[in-house]
This record gives sequence, structure tokens and C-alpha cells, in this order.
Amino acid sequence: MTDIPDDIFTEQDDIIADDTLANLGPLRRLAGIWEGKKGVDLNPKAEGPERKEFIERIELQPIDAQSNGPQFFYGLRYHTRILATDEDATFHDQVGYWLWEPATGLVLQSLAIPRGQTALAAGHAKPDDDKLVLTARRGDTEYGICSTSFLEKAFRTDSYQIEVTFHPDGSWSYVLDTMLVVHGQGPFQHRDVNTLVKVAEPTPNPLMLLKKAPAPA
Repeated sequence: MTDIPDDIFTEQDDIIADDTLANLGPLRRLAGIWEGKKGVDLNPKAEGPERKEFIERIELQPIDAQSNGPQFFYGLRYHTRILATDEDATFHDQVGYWLWEPATGLVLQSLAIPRGQTALAAGHAKPDDDKLVLTARRGDTEYGICSTSFLEKAFRTDSYQIEVTFHPDGSWSYVLDTMLVVHGQGPFQHRDVNTLVKVAEPTPNPLMLLKKAPAPA
């Protein structure tokens, strides 16, 4: 929604909001539980760039439709857990939402990581697109990046981009680039790539489950 209407309170009353899975547009192919075993992470270290292989499990489950007055979203809640192949402890943990606004084609990804950083990335897509590209930039008050004082000074994130590609076999892959400024080293392109394969189907959103529940005897 690029134009703000005079009436910012009244919600749309002509939208079918029960079944999120049926209305996710380009995000429908993300719904479910996925695993990837050939991820690669390129990250900065004191002695220079480090290449690390990882395995990943990500769960993307539909939520009930959400509205900001006349603005209307369908979406997925997600949790990503990543393990480096040579370590037992969690290498990366991330939560957030993927959202789609059918009226405008706006696609959003919100993310939060337990190192004191959040971001909101945005792009646009059509329902049948095979690729999504979303970006966020430091300092942007609409689609920006927020970090702790330490990260801002030591590993400043200037931009974030995620490119998702859907494949004919049902899998999907991503290339994730964050442009950092590392204290004492300068600019660094931090990159993560992986391909995900579905291991379980999604659970319908809560309102849909309620409507499918058998009537009490």
C-alpha cells in the first residue's frame, strides 16, 4: 500500500480470510517444514574470511490473516535453526514472519536473531513468480535494520538482501547477502546459501483449524 487513504481505521470487508494456505500467493511454496544439508556460510574472522558448511531446519507455518486498517496481509510464521557440520551447538537461530499483501504484491520478511539484531526486508512479486528478492538497508525507517551498540560498531550491517528461487521439483533455495563493515577490516560481503527440501506439510492456520473441527455432539 503506497497511498495512505483518509480512512486508516476501516478494515476491508470483502476478503475471504479463513484459509491462509489458499491465499498466500508467492509464499504458498514456502509453507511447510524444510531441511537443507548443504548450506555454506562465508563470514568474517580476525584472520580472514571463514567458509563454514551447515545443515538447516526451517518451519514455516500459516497464521491467521492480519490487517492494519485497510491494509491486509496473509503470512507465515517461521523459525530457522542452523547447525555447523563440525559443531553441536546452534550456529544460527532466527524467527520472524513472511507476509504478502495481495492488493499490491508487497512481500515482507521480518527477522530477529538472538544476538541483538532485527530487520524488515521488502520486495514485490506476483502470485506465480519463481523468484523473490527482498532488501533492507541500515537507516531506512520503513524497511531497515536495527542492531545493538556493539554490532553497530564492530560488525555494522549496511544492507541485507535475500533472493529465494523456487524449483520445479518443489524445493527452494536462497542466497542471502549482508554487507558488513567490520571494525579494523572494512567492508565484507557475508553470504549464506542453501537448498531446502520439504520434510513435512504445514498446519492450517488457527481459524481454518477451528472451522474444520467437528461440531460438538
